[in-house]
Amino acid sequence: MAEPSTAVLDQPERRPERPDATESTPVRRHPGVMLTGLVRTARPRQWIKNVLVAAAPAAAGDLASWHTAAQLALVFVLFTTAASSVYLINDARDAEADRAHPVKCHRPVAAGEVPVSVAYAAGTLLTLATIGAAVALCDALSAGLLSAYIAMQLAYCVRLKHVLVVDLAVVTTGFLMRAMIGGVALSIPLSRWFLITAGFGALFMVAAKRYSEAVRMADSGGATRALLTSYTSSYLRFVWQLAAGVAVLGYCLWALESGGGAAGGSLLPWRQLSMIAFTLAVLRYAVFADRGAAGAPEEVVLRDRPLAVIGLVWLAMYGMAVAGI
Repeated sequence: MAEPSTAVLDQPERRPERPDATESTPVRRHPGVMLTGLVRTARPRQWIKNVLVAAAPAAAGDLASWHTAAQLALVFVLFTTAASSVYLINDARDAEADRAHPVKCHRPVAAGEVPVSVAYAAGTLLTLATIGAAVALCDALSAGLLSAYIAMQLAYCVRLKHVLVVDLAVVTTGFLMRAMIGGVALSIPLSRWFLITAGFGALFMVAAKRYSEAVRMADSGGATRALLTSYTSSYLRFVWQLAAGVAVLGYCLWALESGGGAAGGSLLPWRQLSMIAFTLAVLRYAVFADRGAAGAPEEVVLRDRPLAVIGLVWLAMYGMAVAGI
């Protein structure tokens, strides 16, 4: 009769039967899984942001030549690799913190699919390759702008993302650099109103994202970013509302820069009429920002059908203005 009680007393010692993250790590670090994890860490869904490199040439109506297409394709690829290298290094640095987060713990580096050392090595190699390709294939100003973008983003990963307001400015500047580089690479003069619209439009989306994160995490006892605990939701709301207003005003002044009537034989003043579509797009996006549902801007832009329709209408209007139809 003593044997059953002895067996019961011995059960706590059977530790190898417990699921352990370290035991599953070799399986998760299979080369195929690791490669997939590296690609996921590079954030393919974020690459759509780099379409902004075509903003300045599109605004100037300079998209009709093979030279333009080739240059834009080049800077798109370079900005994509630059951003991906920063994502790899950022996730390597934040691996420990991400493991304690309910959502970020599923990121490949935090989950153990990609070793921290591999993420650092891949990010560093991609950074050096991007800068080398930019120096070899682009003009000096474009290469300098891209290198400055990488340096700024790395500084953001290391320190600047922990500094109030500066973190918003750095992310916004990253978007503005994307919008500028297409014009810089093609030697297209950049309108001051274009820069104001692009800059404050980016600040609008960045602040709306931070606001959504703050609202979503308000009752969870944590935040997706440590700095969010230093911001108040009312302050972030003020920032995105201010930025939205300035972006709309900048766009209106930009659209009116060429005059208020139909230009170049156009049937209607399409450039001026596009102010309506632009304002509606901002108002539609603000609905999601106000609800605290703009935490993933790319999902809002791609999944909201009314916003997509408004965007297509704006694109058609501006296209007709550029074409002189």
